[in-house]
Amino acid sequence: MTQHLLHGRTDREVTWTQRRNFLQAAAAWTALGGFASAHAQSRSNVVELQGDALVNGSRLDRGQPLQAGDQIVTGPGSQLVFVVGNASFLVRQSSNVKIEGAAASTAIGVLRLITGAVASVWGTGTRRKIITPTLTAGIRGTGVYTEILPEFAGRSYFCNCYGTVDVAAGNDSVESKAEYHQAFWVEPPGKPGASLTPAKKLNHTDEEMEMLAKLIGQRTAWEISGRKGDPENPDYSY
Repeated sequence: MTQHLLHGRTDREVTWTQRRNFLQAAAAWTALGGFASAHAQSRSNVVELQGDALVNGSRLDRGQPLQAGDQIVTGPGSQLVFVVGNASFLVRQSSNVKIEGAAASTAIGVLRLITGAVASVWGTGTRRKIITPTLTAGIRGTGVYTEILPEFAGRSYFCNCYGTVDVAAGNDSVESKAEYHQAFWVEPPGKPGASLTPAKKLNHTDEEMEMLAKLIGQRTAWEISGRKGDPENPDYSY
């Protein structure tokens, strides 16, 4: 298991890829066609639901498909893993997320995070966005982690785990290119100073991103290269 920093979360929450029931669910997902069949909308795209979640105000059933236009709310102690189009998502507990796009679409144009945290891996395709109250991220083919931290008075966190992302907050913008976790603190509007400042990897693990990539038939940048860390900063590694 890779080393990871945690704030407000437990090891148990971020080590879900090791749980027997998830491994069984992932194996069943793969055996039944996985990404290919879900992409063709021939079966449910929910890989795992732990606890309770609401979709558009109604309780989510394990066999119910999720699609662009749905609003998802997870309860305390809950977790949801699903695939829409060529993108995979982990919604952590106590999160409120809207996946936006054309009705019944197999592609998501916007992932709108209202509260909580989401890890996601996106296949290549047209530009899509992740939007929070303080951040807009234009994504291509990449893996990212996004979290809103209410105890920090509106501050949020964004990590480009690998790939290329156009990150904008306040008057700041940056094109982030990463092979291994380039992270940012995102400051709330009106706070003096920079809106985007460097951060370290927080509240997510390599194994989570690897599993999400696997669900859509991909591998992370570090799995492909066989190395971890920032080649321009040897001290920045986990």
